[in-house]
Amino acid sequence: MRGSAHEIILASGSAARRKVLTDAGIPAVSIKPNVDEDALKQNMRRNNLSVAEQAMKLAEAKALEVSERQAGLILAGDQMLNLDGRAFDKPKDLDEAKSHLRALSGRSHTLETAIIIAEDGKPVWQHLSQPKLRVRDLSDTFIDAYVETAGDVLLSTVGAYQFEGLGAQIFSRIEGDFFSILGMPLLPLLDYLRTRGVLLT
Repeated sequence: MRGSAHEIILASGSAARRKVLTDAGIPAVSIKPNVDEDALKQNMRRNNLSVAEQAMKLAEAKALEVSERQAGLILAGDQMLNLDGRAFDKPKDLDEAKSHLRALSGRSHTLETAIIIAEDGKPVWQHLSQPKLRVRDLSDTFIDAYVETAGDVLLSTVGAYQFEGLGAQIFSRIEGDFFSILGMPLLPLLDYLRTRGVLLT
């Protein structure tokens, strides 16, 4: 249930993030930010930023870019997979998706899930969630069959899995918030929106 007429702008083209918001009763308008993420990542990695810092900086860049041209509360997020300090980006093709899954097999990793809200060109709130996921031992036969079945949707997810779909078969254990795994730490966000009067208390 909504409170005042604050408009939520999602600075993202992510259908998954928008669905999390919509399902929670927060209709958000999506505006894709004009941010060169690859260049930002290269620069941050040259400067030895941690994986969590990279995720937050990327979220901030997207929120601020949209906030400079659009009024309202601008929500942006970024998620990076952290395997022992190494950042995994979305796979470029299905062969790389298989390579990512082989690297994750039998190991635990963290999803550095950052969200930030900007208003009037300035950040006003941010949150970092760090769910930990344990991948079971995956056979090459499973990986080949999984990638063939799931297909190109894996290219839009860090780690080359879609947790809310077939990807559930990959894991033996998770620690953390389900929504954060999907890329949107929903409960802290709802708390903030209540303090702003966007949602009813």
